[in-house]
Amino acid sequence: MNNKAWVCHELSDDLSGLRLSDWPLPDCGPQDVRLRVRAAALNFPDLLMAQGKYQHKPPLPFVAGMECAGEVQAVGAAVQGIRPGDRLCFNGRGGAFTEQLVAPAQLLRPLPAGMDFAEGAAYGVTAVTAWVALVRRGALQRGETLLVHGASGGTGLAAVQLGHYLGARVIATGSSAHKLQAARAAGAEQLLLLREGAAGLADEVKQLTGGRGADVVFDPVGGELFDASTHCTAWGGRLLVIGFASGRIGMLPSNLALIKGFAVIGVRAGEYGRRDPQRGEENRRAVEALAARGLFRPHIGARLPFAQAKDAYRAMAERRAAGKIVLEL
Repeated sequence: MNNKAWVCHELSDDLSGLRLSDWPLPDCGPQDVRLRVRAAALNFPDLLMAQGKYQHKPPLPFVAGMECAGEVQAVGAAVQGIRPGDRLCFNGRGGAFTEQLVAPAQLLRPLPAGMDFAEGAAYGVTAVTAWVALVRRGALQRGETLLVHGASGGTGLAAVQLGHYLGARVIATGSSAHKLQAARAAGAEQLLLLREGAAGLADEVKQLTGGRGADVVFDPVGGELFDASTHCTAWGGRLLVIGFASGRIGMLPSNLALIKGFAVIGVRAGEYGRRDPQRGEENRRAVEALAARGLFRPHIGARLPFAQAKDAYRAMAERRAAGKIVLEL
């Protein structure tokens, strides 16, 4: 069966190793489902994996992409509850940027009601990351202050949405006033525009919180923002390390954690579910229930044809779009 996919043949900073290629479609095993992909969404780890800079390094060559959505074409003999024609979403560690996908049924979930294929493809990874970060690891409480960095990106917007839903006061940071409007629409009460890196950020957060600082910091950016966050995290606060989109890993003087009594907590949402499958399933069900009620609807900043995946990668690398970038087939 003919099948095209975006395949990473070599790791390269300029993405020259990423090419649209013929890719064999495996047989649909007894526990598998074959999906006709209608939309696939980019996540920042997709860019890093193509460059060899992500902690998960699949063997070459590999099909790129962590999430997609489409229609069921075929179902393995042992699969229950899924039929041809069903509209499903896929979330995995790779393999999503393909015309047709064969995957274990356990990696597929129903498309939330009211979402189109692009939205269904784009919400899962970021929503689960926000849930694991704020509920499981950060224990965010109603009335607390949540500081979200990179708040106009897909992961940041999911954190803003969930933080607002949980009753926190959300402060959103970003480098584009225009893109930060998406964070306001998602529920952020205050917007902090970063004009010169993180200069003055700690003072602004303290001013907005009466000198207390943020109870929880959601940081997918790292670098200067992480460094500044250590100076504006409240007593007993939780500084959540989500990633390093800035390209630099932040540095923590351990005396700050001691004096201010805050915790630095690493968040790997996918690994959380792999190490504790029962809680991983609970996380997915919680996210799906909220999505069915209208939460976690992703802000899609750009929709491109499948053939223009490299343009989508470059748009992500250059921070040109708010929210998620989606490839449509």
